[in-house]
Amino acid sequence: MSERIKTYDEFYEFYLGEHKKLGTRIFHFLGILFVFIVIGFVIFTGKERFLWYIPIFGYGFAWLSHAFIERNKPATFKYPLWSLLSDFKLFFELLIGKQKFNGNNSDLTKGEKY
Repeated sequence: MSERIKTYDEFYEFYLGEHKKLGTRIFHFLGILFVFIVIGFVIFTGKERFLWYIPIFGYGFAWLSHAFIERNKPATFKYPLWSLLSDFKLFFELLIGKQKFNGNNSDLTKGEKY
């Protein structure tokens, strides 16, 4: 990724390519799921002090998976907003079945554009 990506569609293609492995997708999915659980907990209980768990779960799970499973550098450092948006997009696409957890069945690996 030497050249700067100019559109979100291009970035999401790159993002999916950096999230191919089953473990990486599971860790990202769980991280975002825990983010939603924390938000729900805070809304239900009014205990805002637990909001600091959001970046720990959201980024912690993702960065661990990049370091130890995918073995690549998270795109968060170069494209923070698009990366965050893509984490949520991938979460919902996994949830509804548009993307597969194993990453091998995505349209990206078949050469089709998103």
